Amino acid sequence: MDTPEDDLEFDFFEDEPATTEAQSQSRVRLPRRGGRGPTVRKPAGPPRGMTPLLRLLALIAIIVAALVFFGLLIQSCASTSKRDSYKNYMAKVATVASSSQSDGAELASELTTQGVKVADIQSKLAGLAEQERQTVAVAQRLSPPGPLRPVHENLIEALQLRVNGIQGLADAFRRTAGSKATGDAALLTAPAQRLLASDITWDDLFQAPATAEMRRRGVTGVVVPGSRFVTNADLITERSMALVLQRLRGASTSGTPTGLHGTNIISTVVQPGGQTLQTDTENTVTATADLRFVVTIADSGDSQEVGIKITLTIQKPGGAIVRTKRIALINPKQEKSVSFGNLGQVPFAQKTTVQVDVAPVPGEHTTSNNKASYPVIFSLG
Repeated sequence: MDTPEDDLEFDFFEDEPATTEAQSQSRVRLPRRGGRGPTVRKPAGPPRGMTPLLRLLALIAIIVAALVFFGLLIQSCASTSKRDSYKNYMAKVATVASSSQSDGAELASELTTQGVKVADIQSKLAGLAEQERQTVAVAQRLSPPGPLRPVHENLIEALQLRVNGIQGLADAFRRTAGSKATGDAALLTAPAQRLLASDITWDDLFQAPATAEMRRRGVTGVVVPGSRFVTNADLITERSMALVLQRLRGASTSGTPTGLHGTNIISTVVQPGGQTLQTDTENTVTATADLRFVVTIADSGDSQEVGIKITLTIQKPGGAIVRTKRIALINPKQEKSVSFGNLGQVPFAQKTTVQVDVAPVPGEHTTSNNKASYPVIFSLG
């Protein structure tokens, strides 16, 4: 049976495959393994040309920071070195000051020692003058920081005044040894005044300007030492020197003091408060933390007295409280006081006595006024 033509179809041209362009447009992107979503693009960095510039700026910043750090470090080291130079210098000055001050204490002790003779004191003063010369030599070898060189010369000048003063006293004692002239005291006063001038020179021309200079230069924590040669200005007055000569000449001739000698108690006062103790009535004394007794005595003779020992005693169970002080020098008709503090635990709410004893001076015949006993009851403040 014949097949109809319509049923016979011949396809001589197959459909052309899709172009690559079309395929790529229709391709679907599959998700990556692991279920991750689409990739997120990172922000774009600086342009490639800017990177060397940023690195250069960072390097410059580091260099500047390092320079600042080392600059501060060098400044700190320089400041420490400057302070150390001042500190080391002042430590050496302190040694010089202490040595010279000790010479001054020895001089005062020699002039106020009972029974010393003119020949003895002349020899002693010559030795002290030599010691002070050695102190001057030590000071001259010191190397002060540059800004303190001018005031260092004033320090040396102060020490040289002390040499001149001590040597002048030794020479004056030698010249007046066999004399009884009324003007001999003036020969002693002139060199003695140089000793007082040395203290003023040290204070005003060395210590004060050195302190000010260090403050101006920012040097802190360094103290300029003082040096006090004359501890008792009464000792170097012309009147006092005349009395020193009188006392020394008396000891040099007979060894027995001449003239009228003696001291007496003027008063015993409680401080704080100013209560004057009485010997014939009971005294109620408030015992404060800073309790002290001020004893005043007078030179009742016509001679200079030295090295006067004063003793205060408070009776109490278990042992008395005893304190001792000395008055280095007192002139005729002069009054001087000593203060007794740091008394410890006084006996409360019981009758006791506070006793004051002044040791007799050489040549003193009346000693009844050298003692006083005060009935006392101590109460809490």
